[in-house]
Amino acid sequence: MKTMGLVAGPCSAESREQMLETARGLKEIGVGTLRAGLWKPRSRCGTFEGVGEEGLDWMREVQQELGLRVMTEVALPCHVEAVLKAGLDMIWIGARTTVNPFMMHELAEALRGCELPVWVKNPVCPDVELWIGAVERLHQAGLKDVRIIHRGFCTVDSSPYRNAPLWELAERFHTHFPELPFYCDPSHIGGKRELLASICAKAISLHADGLFIESHCCPQKALSDAAQQLTPPALAELLNTLNVSIE
Repeated sequence: MKTMGLVAGPCSAESREQMLETARGLKEIGVGTLRAGLWKPRSRCGTFEGVGEEGLDWMREVQQELGLRVMTEVALPCHVEAVLKAGLDMIWIGARTTVNPFMMHELAEALRGCELPVWVKNPVCPDVELWIGAVERLHQAGLKDVRIIHRGFCTVDSSPYRNAPLWELAERFHTHFPELPFYCDPSHIGGKRELLASICAKAISLHADGLFIESHCCPQKALSDAAQQLTPPALAELLNTLNVSIE
């Protein structure tokens, strides 16, 4: 059996009840770190763009009641300030931010001296140099615990995936930073639940250190990315199919 790291949780924090129900389900299957987006960088205005700082209280409740580590995405220095004040355990920087060197500079400065683990997703475009540059900016700001998430790339034709995995680019990047923990996000690569098993299997074959998977207590009612999220029991079934245990 393969032992891997696992981060799981809903695409978006939507309500206190949704967060606690999902977190309880994930704890039951052995997940120790819950992810949820509070600020959602959507392509179009007028769509669900996250609950913002209100969700920080729900995440603290998950920490205190269930003992899970919690993390969210940051895209602006004010997000960093709010997360640090709230005492969250980790953060990630999303693909739409990694692609922008100006924003990476601003975030790196906001995080200077921070001891939280910071996860960096690949940029939306298939540009390894931007990905490398994002990590370098964090290192230059003195961050010691940087981790990587491969979530696929936007291409002209990504079929059958939501985002083309372009495994060769992920491998090239990993070769540049072999010491950094390297996770795969099959949810954003696949975009559909039925594709997750094959994507995870490929990531495992390439010696990924862990998986970063979206899980929701009621995916069909999710306000974002409903088609790619798994219930906690379905996630447990996926791990069993893959013969994976959680670190």
